[in-house]
Parts: sequence; structure tokens; C-alpha cells
Amino acid sequence: MTTVDIFAWIVLVILTLSTVAVIVFLAMLPGMIATKRNHPWAQAVTVGGWVTLLLGFALWPIVLIWAYVDVPRASNAEIAS
Repeated sequence: MTTVDIFAWIVLVILTLSTVAVIVFLAMLPGMIATKRNHPWAQAVTVGGWVTLLLGFALWPIVLIWAYVDVPRASNAEIAS
């Protein structure tokens, strides 16, 4: 093996690992946002983020929007009446 071959393998391994890291981070992102924002369905958003990993990120934008949108909770005055 020449030095160029070794360098090519190193570059290939680094690119593969960084691609996997970015994909895992993108799958985790909606769940992290929902948890940080105290979303009422944070666990469902987290699962949705990981499910989109299996679907090729086709629904990932919808799950990301869902992480930011939460339903306003009813106040005590609304519950009492």
C-alpha cells in the first residue's frame, strides 16, 4: 500500500463517521428541541424523529415543526367554568 492509499482510507473512514454522526444528530434534534421547550408530547416527537431516520427523513420537517408547536394548556379559570 502506498501513502496515497492509506490517506484515501483515512479520508473515507472520517467521511463515513461524520456522515453517521450528522444523521444521528438530525434524528435526535426534534426530540431535544421538544424536551427543552417542555412540549406536552416531547416523547412522541422524539420517537417521530427516530422513525424518520427509517423513512429517509421524508417526514423530518414535519416532526421538526411539531417540536416547536405546542398546544396551549387550559388555565385553572377555564377548567373551573
